[in-house]
Order: sequence, then C-alpha cells, then structure tokens
Amino acid sequence: MTAADPAHCSDPPTIAPAMPIVRTENLRKTYQMGSSELTVLRDVSVSIEQGEYIAIMGPSGSGKSTLLNLFGCLDRPTSGRYLLGGQDVSQVSDDELSAIRGAKIGFIFQSYNLIHQLNIIENIEVPMIYQGFSEAASEKRARELAKMVGLSDRLGHRTTELSGGQQQRVAIARALANDPLIILGDEPTGNLDSRSGTEILDLLDGLHRQGKTLVIVTHDDNVCHRAQRVFHVLDGQIERIESNGR
Repeated sequence: MTAADPAHCSDPPTIAPAMPIVRTENLRKTYQMGSSELTVLRDVSVSIEQGEYIAIMGPSGSGKSTLLNLFGCLDRPTSGRYLLGGQDVSQVSDDELSAIRGAKIGFIFQSYNLIHQLNIIENIEVPMIYQGFSEAASEKRARELAKMVGLSDRLGHRTTELSGGQQQRVAIARALANDPLIILGDEPTGNLDSRSGTEILDLLDGLHRQGKTLVIVTHDDNVCHRAQRVFHVLDGQIERIESNGR
C-alpha cells in the first residue's frame, strides 16, 4: 500500500466557535445629573455562552441592576457595544429595541409584574399576543407552560388568588412564552419565603438543564451556589468573576 499523496488529503472541516449569547465591549453607562455626570457602569467587557447560568452580585448602587437593564434592552449604553445573539443592539432605535425585547428576552421580576385583572393563562399569553400569535396557538402554549411550572390545576385563577411562589411560577412561564434567547431575573426569590424560594430555584435549575441561558441578579447565596459563574460588581465594574465549576 502506498502512502497517501498529501496533495490529495483533504483537511478536516473548520468548525466556527459558537457565537456568545451576550458579549459586551467596554460598556459604559452615564446619567446626567444636573450639571454633573454620574457613571454607574464603566468599561464592562464580558461574554456569556449559550446555556450558561450566571449570577450577578454586588452591594446596592454597585451597577448590577443597570447592567441587567442593558442586557435586557430596557436601556442602552452611553458608549461601548452590546451584542445579543451576535446582533449589535447598542444604538438601535427605540422601536427596534422594543421588538428585540419582545422576541429575544424573557424577564422574571422580584415583584412578578403580573396583570391582576387577568387569570394565569391570560398572563402567560401576553407576550405571545404582542408577537402576533393566533389565539389558539397562544392558549395552547400557555397551557403547556402552565403545566411545566406546576400550575395546571389553577389555570382559571387570577393572580390575586395565588401565593407569591405561584405568582413567580406564572412569571417564569410568561418569560418562556416566546422561547427567548436569554432569561433575565431581577431578585426572583427576593419576595419569597425560604421554601417557595427553593422551589423557584429548583425550577430555574430545570430550565438550565434544558439548555436555557439564565442571568440572575441576586443577594441570595443559594442562587450563587447554583450558578456556573458569578459576576461580582463593585463601583460600576466587574470586580471579579467566580466559577463554581458546574
């Protein structure tokens, strides 16, 4: 058998690395306060890969909520770049920013932000209505999501008839409605007792195992222990990034 001619050997295909879900480059946020400026974020450069579970910690006023707002396209940076799923969303118009929020981002808030006049199914349907889902399709998916978060027996109940933990389950189902690129949480266990908080964290763990990308602002050490990486924010900068080896 003769040796293969190197000229006829094909190289293995080159596989491009996966695009991070989130990438920031020298992100900076400054607010005008009368005649002076207040810089709340300065030169933040981070990447978050698809399927990662990230916790953000820091003292009050450190900039962690501002960073989450930029990740969620609720605000735009003063300078620097923010790429979401490879798209530079740093300087897009307000209408484009709103469309990106609706299609690519799921939010979970400490205070749930549910509409009390609506029942569980109707609350979960809200993002899908804005995205143009048909009534039948949105109701079908809302029922599936309600079942996934353990609320199949409460579908007709209004949010005022639910416990805090149940309301947060509705909020999680709503955050998943449009199958977002990333799920952002702002102190999702902050208003819950320890048992309900643990149940919500278990639910988030399940989403992470399904491959969802989670970024959670928290003061709760239990969240940090479950996350893969923890961004510690201090004085508007990422002071350090801690890996939990998960």
